Amino acid sequence: MPKLHVKKGDLVQVIAGKDKGAKGRVIAAHPREERVVVEGVNMIKKHSKETNQGPRGAKTGGVQTMEAPIHVSNVKKLKDDEKPAKKESAKAASDESGEDN
Repeated sequence: MPKLHVKKGDLVQVIAGKDKGAKGRVIAAHPREERVVVEGVNMIKKHSKETNQGPRGAKTGGVQTMEAPIHVSNVKKLKDDEKPAKKESAKAASDESGEDN
């Protein structure tokens, strides 16, 4: 199974295609297909058939807007501000405890 350079939760920027320049988080990664789903990128409309299966015979269905997968080569991983902040605060806490000794 191929290894991807991004994983779920990473901040990425689209570098090719109709949504070039868009930034978003990776919602899902599909390594076998070498594709990722990015929040707010490659939006498609999916039509679902109306059914009467809901409670009290309520009709469900219609048109849904959702993200479609894009190829992993079309995204670039960006530096995430949240992760280094957590690491720095953890290091600062360990440094403070070291100074007390």
